[in-house]
Amino acid sequence: MGRITEDLIRRNSEHNDCVIFSLEELSLHQQEIERLEHIDKWCRDLKILYLQNNLIGKIENVSKLKKLEYLNLALNNIEKIENLEGCEGLTKLDLTVNFIGELSSVKTLGHNIHLKELFLMGNPCADFDGYRQFVVATLQQLKWLDGKEIERSERIQALQNFPVIEQQIREQEEAYCLKRAKDKEEAQRKLREEDENEAKERSHSVFEGQRYADISATLPFSVEHKDHVQEGQEGEYNQKRFKDNEDDLEFWNKPSLFTPESRLETLRHMEKQRKDQEKLSGKKKKVKPPRILITEDGKVLNVNDPKLDFSLKDDEKHNQIILDLAVYRYMDTSLIDVDVQPTYVRVMVKGKPFQLVLPAEVKPDSSSAKRSQTTGHLVICMPKVDEVITGWRQTSESGTSPSDSSREHTNQRGKRIEKLDIDPSKRSFPDVANIVREKNPTPRRVRSEPKIIPSEEAPDFEDNPEVPPLI
Repeated sequence: MGRITEDLIRRNSEHNDCVIFSLEELSLHQQEIERLEHIDKWCRDLKILYLQNNLIGKIENVSKLKKLEYLNLALNNIEKIENLEGCEGLTKLDLTVNFIGELSSVKTLGHNIHLKELFLMGNPCADFDGYRQFVVATLQQLKWLDGKEIERSERIQALQNFPVIEQQIREQEEAYCLKRAKDKEEAQRKLREEDENEAKERSHSVFEGQRYADISATLPFSVEHKDHVQEGQEGEYNQKRFKDNEDDLEFWNKPSLFTPESRLETLRHMEKQRKDQEKLSGKKKKVKPPRILITEDGKVLNVNDPKLDFSLKDDEKHNQIILDLAVYRYMDTSLIDVDVQPTYVRVMVKGKPFQLVLPAEVKPDSSSAKRSQTTGHLVICMPKVDEVITGWRQTSESGTSPSDSSREHTNQRGKRIEKLDIDPSKRSFPDVANIVREKNPTPRRVRSEPKIIPSEEAPDFEDNPEVPPLI
């Protein structure tokens, strides 16, 4: 059985961004709701409320809906019109196919001065003699009754015959109330019998299960015994299933009364049948294991659960990798989540993963994702990482060994140090021209230094100019 919850209202108010306090229209039909509750506290601004085809037995908790204009309670278990005086703006009320037998309860709608349309067809009171004349004379603000317009002459005639019609309606109501009391007693008696039978069946099934367990414990275990037990279980399953099918056919072929209890009985039977079917078949909802995107040893897998077409392009001109994913054209972008990593890219499309290993390392922070306004495709541009390692490899391939390159780097560093480390005694005044023009290889008034040629035999040799040369 369903109940009116905040989550249920939010799920049915998507047109209002799931905001319920400012909701003006709400549809809660076919939810197996038994009680009308909470709506007057959570949705004060409602103008239209659909509650048809439920199990509501009483009109309640709607008196604070001052702005309510249309209330649909068709196909429910309502037996009396009540608690609608506070709905000041009510203009249309639909109570089609309920169990209203107390026709005099329509007098409570006299406070709803804006009520123009009323539907009572399919109720027991609609079969009373003088039903239409009584309603027309009682509710003079009505313009339409059961989809038929009320003429001026019809209302005048109904008002003239109202005392006689009212007496007829009262007598028919009393007869209906007596019959309804007997139907309630009969329904309660059937319900008690069903509960007793179910209790007996449960105790019998427990006893049989214990008996089978005792027999299995006493007999020696063998393959033949195991097959015998399985055959017995299958035979019991088929027998019970056949019995349930017979009971189901008997229930649906049995004539039933038009009462709220019969509707509840039908619903209980369908619920019991569904549970028994699940129990006998032993079917359980299998939880789908999560999709493996990265293995335990760290290997990234290529995954395409959304079954989308894609193309991967290596743009050498702009040093980037471009992924074109054919996302559905009219799908909302909020349902797409992009995650770019240095070695792979992952796109979640409506919760389904698309993952692709990249041919080169990229920069996640500099990557961008855009959506095409014409095709809806998702285009992800991922710049490549600067190829520092690649440049070193190219140098090594040209024929120069790493030791030679390091030696040249050391010599250049030594030259820079000698260029900056100048003896101040050799200068008579600051040379401003040399500071500005750094490209001049030989400073003025400074004698040229001899070239330092490192010996190939001693790579760690350092030449000191202050030491005199060997003769």
